[in-house]
Amino acid sequence: MSDHSHLDHAGFETRAIHAGYTPDPTTGAVIPPIYATSTYAQDGVGGLRNGYEYSRSANPTRTALEDTLAALEGGAHGYAFASGLAAEDTLIRALCKPGDHVVLPNDAYGGTFRLFDKVATAWGVQHSPAPVTDVDAVKAAIRPGETRLVWVETPTNPLLSIGDIEALAAVAHDAGALLVVDNTFASSYLQQPLALGADVIVHSTTKYAGGHSDVVGGALVVDDDALAQRIGFHQNSIGGVAGPFDSWLVLRGLKTLALRMERHSDNAEKVADFLSTHPAVSQVIYPGLADHPGHAIASRQMKRYGGMVSFRVKGGEEQALAICAATKVFTLGESLGGVESLIEHPGRMTHASVAGTDLEVPADLVRLSVGIETSDDQLADLDRALSTTV
Repeated sequence: MSDHSHLDHAGFETRAIHAGYTPDPTTGAVIPPIYATSTYAQDGVGGLRNGYEYSRSANPTRTALEDTLAALEGGAHGYAFASGLAAEDTLIRALCKPGDHVVLPNDAYGGTFRLFDKVATAWGVQHSPAPVTDVDAVKAAIRPGETRLVWVETPTNPLLSIGDIEALAAVAHDAGALLVVDNTFASSYLQQPLALGADVIVHSTTKYAGGHSDVVGGALVVDDDALAQRIGFHQNSIGGVAGPFDSWLVLRGLKTLALRMERHSDNAEKVADFLSTHPAVSQVIYPGLADHPGHAIASRQMKRYGGMVSFRVKGGEEQALAICAATKVFTLGESLGGVESLIEHPGRMTHASVAGTDLEVPADLVRLSVGIETSDDQLADLDRALSTTV
């Protein structure tokens, strides 16, 4: 909404608070207003004030969010959507056409897989799974001349696999494809995929960006002007945009993202250490553990290891379900990235849509979104749930 060039070399926390908006010249308001308007008065036919004519095309509250998202990812262009899947759908239609091919993670978020498998496939866009951990496997899954996108989550959902963004970008670019990185789990604070060679960043801003489980939203960030033009055109043409109040909530969340991610990471590290020594647990999956296969890569490309922890239990699916029902501090629910701790059973909940496919997740798996409560209370809650379900 104004010149923010003085923030180009500012720290992350400073950009999160100051990018995208300067105090209102009329009132001095330091926070962007919620522009609850659908249309804008024009100064003569076609005489637009700052380019605003209709709020699907642009809204000042959304512009503030989009500029902030771009600044936090080190990109030139940000786009805010009504949900993460609205962002993904717009991206697919902006960059792919019938006959194109996409390489997906073999443990992708269930909603992303469903979008490709049930919606994009019907439109003529094909997809193949490959493990993000295996650069050679991703390379082998690429069909030269057909593969338009290599799609990566890192860490993945829910198995927290780590992909080497720099290496995957090189493989994609060698084949004339673009690298898309879903940065939802790491957040803009912990990981900067554009700087590592990615072409497009995807976020469900519902999660860590919003951070308070009170808004659903999505985002795309790119640096390339030609890509931006295509995405912007499709955002307006398809219309799955973030409304002004939703944009305002995500903006408010982003201001404390750095603080929250530090606490999420602190608490998740303690949870992972606790679970690692618990007799009922057969495996703990957390990139911060030295025995995680992606630990070295995560250490190189992430600031810290994040707030998501998955674990498997010796008692199988029955015990996994019982643990999900027994916790009190950890709320049983889908989604993640909020201030409160959540627990879920991916096989029956978030990833039920991939049952019976290559993306099926283990039945004894429990996924935690470790919140920012008092760490001792989290550990006591998990200990009680594990002990009573053995």
